[in-house]
Amino acid sequence: MDIADDPLQATRDLLDRAATLRHGFLDVLGESTTPDVPTVAQRAMHSPLLAGVYERLWRPVAFYVASGVTTGAEQRRAAEALGLSGAHRLLDVACGPGNFTGQLAQRLPNSGLAVGLDISEPMLTRAVLDNSGPRTCYVRGDGSTLPFGDETFDAVCCFGALYLMPEPFRVAHEMVRVLTPGGRLAILTSYAGQPAPVRHAATAAARAIGLRMFDRHAFVDLFSATGLVDVEQQTQRFLQFVTARKP
Repeated sequence: MDIADDPLQATRDLLDRAATLRHGFLDVLGESTTPDVPTVAQRAMHSPLLAGVYERLWRPVAFYVASGVTTGAEQRRAAEALGLSGAHRLLDVACGPGNFTGQLAQRLPNSGLAVGLDISEPMLTRAVLDNSGPRTCYVRGDGSTLPFGDETFDAVCCFGALYLMPEPFRVAHEMVRVLTPGGRLAILTSYAGQPAPVRHAATAAARAIGLRMFDRHAFVDLFSATGLVDVEQQTQRFLQFVTARKP
């Protein structure tokens, strides 16, 4: 099947469980599933209001303040790190409104497919409206139990979400599981490597709204322990960008 003809069916073929089509995305969780959103930050990600302004206002400003890197520069760095020119299938975990999924899809070969996965229905509804294309499909699912078989994707990423998740390291292991040999992985997440007074203040502020700050070694060590190679890390202010390859 030509993915450009039917990215929804191409994505269904990759899923390891049944999915319902709702609002333009595939849902493996079901309408009756109510995600546990105990923190301020997690509740915000399920808000239709934030979904509407996330891509154009909230994320560009917040992430530039946190890292000094513009959204455009982030996307170019991500595409290069993931080797998208030679990739066939991309999985964007916790894709939100698809602001990275849609842009990265354009850098895939014509036969490529970018799948954005998120647990938030408002975010995915916005993704379908704003960031759909002939090489994109969106799935509502849980990052801690990705609905795909082993070694399904040539590139896997998660940008600006692991610090929100109840089980971020389990999600990271799932990302490694679905990555093909030779495939590349990239994450952007929080970084607690500042001088002590700044680090303590940032960690306390993050904890108050339900965000988690990760140290320099958390994901570097995890990816190395799972057998990934070429593990590299860049840090900017309060964020870290970590990449690796599956041998």
